[in-house]
Amino acid sequence: MDREYYIELAKVRLERAKELLEDSQELLAIKSYKSANNRAFYAMEKSIKALLATQGIEVVTHNGGLKQFNYIFIHKGDGRFTIEDYQKIAKAEQIRNVSDYDDFYIAGREETEQQIENAKYIVDKVEKYLEGEVEKVSKK
Repeated sequence: MDREYYIELAKVRLERAKELLEDSQELLAIKSYKSANNRAFYAMEKSIKALLATQGIEVVTHNGGLKQFNYIFIHKGDGRFTIEDYQKIAKAEQIRNVSDYDDFYIAGREETEQQIENAKYIVDKVEKYLEGEVEKVSKK
């Protein structure tokens, strides 16, 4: 598939990430903290899949996506994404897992607000990156 296809795929995934972020904010407002944590993580995960699409990479697991992000955009990257970004996403996955699967886990407002703030940060950062990639393609 060609570069334009993957850029379009990245744009679609980023839009979905924004929807998930909005969902997390709505769930926070009604004090559904576990569900808000879930949606915040998936906003980040979909953003990472958007980034990977710009490189023509498809992944099927969360772990695979996070590993590819770490390798391509942090270790081999140009500095726009940092180890702190990776850590925010990894922490969100951890919180999402306990929110979804630990029946005794009690999600709190403060923690959930932090997850949503981190998700917004990642989504915005990916959007900025993607804008640059779209510009490169349109100049060709």
